[in-house]
Amino acid sequence: MPGSKLIVALDFASLSETDSFLKKIKGADCKVKIGKELFTTEGPRVIDLIKKYNFEIFLDLKFHDIPNTVNKAIKASCSHGVWMVNVHAAGGKSMLDAAYDAIAESNHKPLLIAVTMLTSFDEDNFYNLGFKKGLNDQIIHLSLLAKESNLDGVVCSAKDIASISSIIKDESFLFVTPGIRLKENNTNDQKRINTPAEAIKNGSDYIVVGRPITENNNPFEVITKINAQI
Repeated sequence: MPGSKLIVALDFASLSETDSFLKKIKGADCKVKIGKELFTTEGPRVIDLIKKYNFEIFLDLKFHDIPNTVNKAIKASCSHGVWMVNVHAAGGKSMLDAAYDAIAESNHKPLLIAVTMLTSFDEDNFYNLGFKKGLNDQIIHLSLLAKESNLDGVVCSAKDIASISSIIKDESFLFVTPGIRLKENNTNDQKRINTPAEAIKNGSDYIVVGRPITENNNPFEVITKINAQI
């Protein structure tokens, strides 16, 4: 489904829950995301399950380690035939270069993107990390590191896209934006949020939506509604 800009976060704890949900959205126009909880619980077999439903997969494990370890982890991810993988830009240029090299050396080449700052951060709790830059400046700095290492794009809030794209003037550089909520939804633990339509208007190439879809009784209908908005 190459035209879909919607990625559904499969925030489940088991293969059976995931399978039950996938049955409800079978044939929907979207991609899906596997996060840490599901992959840690079920491992690569969840990828095999999703492939049976013909959804493209974003393997969202946010690798952040020494360059050699990340290189091997990305190569292992490539072997599963996923559509997109990610790392933390804060791992530094050597680590980002090692991640890029892993893609280049693999037969299957998923998109490789870097997380800038998690959308659960705002200025207050970012300040507690001890960085000297402000939150927005740090996001731009990390985005530039990703660009310099030839990554395909970044994960960031839709609110950050304008400032990043003012510095990185490359239309092929992708913006993947979590922290998406429908107007009627609770923000939960997200701080820097947008609605689907706002995110696309701001320049998002792909939006990640989890609980507003997965906790709804009719997720197929919500996916259809979001696609209409974007």
